[in-house]
Amino acid sequence: MSSNPLLQRNQTVFINGEWRDGGGAAPLSVVNPSNGEIITQVPTGGAGDVEAAAAAAAAAFGPWKATPSTTRAGYLRAIAKGLAARHDQLVNVQMTVSGKPQMESEIDVGDAIACFEYYAGLADGLDAAQDAPVSHAGGDHMGRVRHEPVGPVGMIVPWNFPLVTSAWKLAPALAAGCTAVMKTSEMTPLIELAYGDIAVEIGLPAGVINIVTGGADVGIAISAAPEFRKVSFTGSNMVGALVMQAVSKRCLPIALELGGKSPIIVTEDADLDTALDCVLGGVFYNAGQMCSATSRLMVHESLEAKLIEGLAERAKGMRVSSPFDEGCEMGPITTRAQFTKIREYLDGARADGLTCVAGGDALADGPGNFIAPTIYRNVPHDNRIWREEVFGPVLATTTFRSDEEAIRIANDTHYGLVGSVVCADPARGNALCDGIEAGQIWYNTPQIVYPDSAWGGFKASGIGRELGPWGLSGFQGVKHVTSPM
Repeated sequence: MSSNPLLQRNQTVFINGEWRDGGGAAPLSVVNPSNGEIITQVPTGGAGDVEAAAAAAAAAFGPWKATPSTTRAGYLRAIAKGLAARHDQLVNVQMTVSGKPQMESEIDVGDAIACFEYYAGLADGLDAAQDAPVSHAGGDHMGRVRHEPVGPVGMIVPWNFPLVTSAWKLAPALAAGCTAVMKTSEMTPLIELAYGDIAVEIGLPAGVINIVTGGADVGIAISAAPEFRKVSFTGSNMVGALVMQAVSKRCLPIALELGGKSPIIVTEDADLDTALDCVLGGVFYNAGQMCSATSRLMVHESLEAKLIEGLAERAKGMRVSSPFDEGCEMGPITTRAQFTKIREYLDGARADGLTCVAGGDALADGPGNFIAPTIYRNVPHDNRIWREEVFGPVLATTTFRSDEEAIRIANDTHYGLVGSVVCADPARGNALCDGIEAGQIWYNTPQIVYPDSAWGGFKASGIGRELGPWGLSGFQGVKHVTSPM
């Protein structure tokens, strides 16, 4: 693993097209979650580096905005090719630092590549679509509409899907004509540094992409930098509220992709194998470290016993291990802090007397962050396991008798990011999908997210949308020019 050059970095600050020594106070320890060993220590940046990066992004914005959109598309395709050329190394980083099984790591890298390719396609047509005419009915004037980049953007990305979430932000921002300064997660700081390497390799104009690795001080500086005209954040609601508060002082646009406590509804006529796949994948993929985890199961009471039996059997049989072990189906929790938090939830569930049909604790005491796939049956709806985002491989279940009851239970949450429905009757299934208050719903399919879909939530799950044309429009402003006929 140490032979991977992406795992060893002497510089982690990329500003104005150059790698630099950062001004951070202390290095970050990058830890292997499978065994607790320190992989490497990397230097960091600080608030001064954010200041320099923001200035570089501001200086680069005018020329980048004026660059033909087809040329910008070419750079995005080159970034995608750069990621593809590093495919095996990037997969190795995900497996080593994040603890993701190989299949999941490969999906992450493929997702990032596809995202840049998709937004390259959208960028191809941006200039041609400018100045769309508007006929003002009954007036003596005409109008034209332009969609222009909002400006330099600050970006803060999380640790649970590094590379993926950054691609979701960088690709549409660059396509639109924005420049960016990105803070990588202090927990998983390495993989996104590949963007800097690729920027140099393809001759991306200096200042278009800037990266500052560091801790909370870097995030605070990005939230406060006066050069930014928008801030995009993915992470917890607690930190998102702080970012929003900081940005609100300047009344700037903000995008927040936050938490979830999402429902999955399984009706009595559902195909059992499909239901098992959707429920298990929705809560145990990435060891449950997903804002989109469908961690609340609502199953019709007539199917409940059979479904719970199947879920418990499969959960108990899952291979939980280092992602480098043959047959690994679920890896460790990425950070020790999150591992400890999940164990506190499990201790609380035990104290509350919840019925645990699978898992319920760490696999063994030791340096690895391994939690057993856990299922609690018939959880009271006021219990923490039911209401709070555990961010781990923990499923809470309940039953329903009518579709109206299922929808009521599903929507009884402060969150509204995603939802799932497993139902044999298409009309009924789609009616249930329409009833769930969330931004992304999967019907009779495990969670899959395409670059041209929409990503974002209702209620406390965030502000704005990523992916698809909506992700592009989030980095654009609408300009209307009115003139005489």
